[in-house]
Amino acid sequence: MLPLLRSRFGRPYRYVESCPSTQRLLGEDDLEGTTVATDHQTEGRGRLGRTWEDEPGRAILMSVLLRPAAPTPMWPELSLIAGDAVATALRTETGIDASLRHPNDVVIAGRKLAGVLPEASLGRVVLGIGVNVNQIPDELPAETVKPATSLRIELGRELERAPLLAAILLELERGYDTWSAAYRR
Repeated sequence: MLPLLRSRFGRPYRYVESCPSTQRLLGEDDLEGTTVATDHQTEGRGRLGRTWEDEPGRAILMSVLLRPAAPTPMWPELSLIAGDAVATALRTETGIDASLRHPNDVVIAGRKLAGVLPEASLGRVVLGIGVNVNQIPDELPAETVKPATSLRIELGRELERAPLLAAILLELERGYDTWSAAYRR
């Protein structure tokens, strides 16, 4: 994974095969941009207390630590920044017509492809990002409020996850830096 990174986000980068949630693996001492990724979360979470289900080795499941200089009331904007970064990276890397559905879902034709879960605490925000990459229809949850899809379903082929993860980190860094610059003046 490290040779694919094109930005400071993802440095340091940690991978674990399985964990309850990548959100829990970023500590107070970690640097901004530290990224943790896994092949499987046993207790993945979504917005409003929903669960995020995954099939091991089929999705991008990661969390990125941010330390925003912006005033705390502005931090909810990071959900939009991250969602837009994911949509942009997926469009750029695959040509798929992904877009942001407010506040934190990435969709294609109304079907959920990815989600972002920001969690803030004193001086930091941890962005959890989940992208359905290589799931087939039977591997996606059937009973959801919003219908789910994957890149494999939409494109008709499997994709390598590591280059997509690197592209998401690059777009996330770009969006975050632009957003942050407004508060450094």
